Amino acid sequence: MDGTALNLTFFLIATFVAALVTGVAGFAFGLIASAVWLHILSPLQTATLIIAFGLVVQGYSVWQLRRSLNWRRLWPFLLGAAFGVPIGVAILGQADPTYIRKTVAVVLILYGLYGLARPAWKPVAIGGAIADAAVGFANGMLGGSTGLAGILVTIWCGLRGWPKDQQRTVFQPTGVAIFAMSGAWLGIRGTLSADTVWMCLIGLPVLLAGTWLGLRLYGHLDEAAFRSVVLVLLLVSGVILMF
Repeated sequence: MDGTALNLTFFLIATFVAALVTGVAGFAFGLIASAVWLHILSPLQTATLIIAFGLVVQGYSVWQLRRSLNWRRLWPFLLGAAFGVPIGVAILGQADPTYIRKTVAVVLILYGLYGLARPAWKPVAIGGAIADAAVGFANGMLGGSTGLAGILVTIWCGLRGWPKDQQRTVFQPTGVAIFAMSGAWLGIRGTLSADTVWMCLIGLPVLLAGTWLGLRLYGHLDEAAFRSVVLVLLLVSGVILMF
């Protein structure tokens, strides 16, 4: 097997695994995929494919959960993200993404360890819509600059103490919006290449298969199991980002 075929194999395997995990937990596609993709693709290609594939994965999942959407709870996150994404896309072209990844990694590791060490905590009720919008803004910046569109909102939903279906109907639509806005801004900046589009088309069937299987597995998780899965994935994601 030559180098090109080997790289394509790794690309497809990483795409399937990332989609499977996202179907189960509702996030972490970019973290898992980028751990492999960054070794075979450029940072810009990686970020662009995370946005494109993330839009498909999260969009499909949101469609499956559409009857549970709560727009009154969701809109502050979307509003904040709308202001954060353009700043994040600008950072993508100017700043060293290594510093961003390291900072996010430390936060994820500390949060994951804390959550696993303490099985339960009192839900955070302060701040209301303003705090939600601020988290959406920060998440938009992070998503636009790295393609990691759901991390901060996922943590915040857990701190709010919402049930698993309510959490997913907040952080997944927010992720869809951030991916869509980031893709639009990248398109406006002329960063989409033919090679990236071709990789997107090749990986799409594998992406859909992994997402479908992940959603089937999600239906078998109770609240405690879902919380544990999220915390473990956040911890593992932080470790991955450190390297």
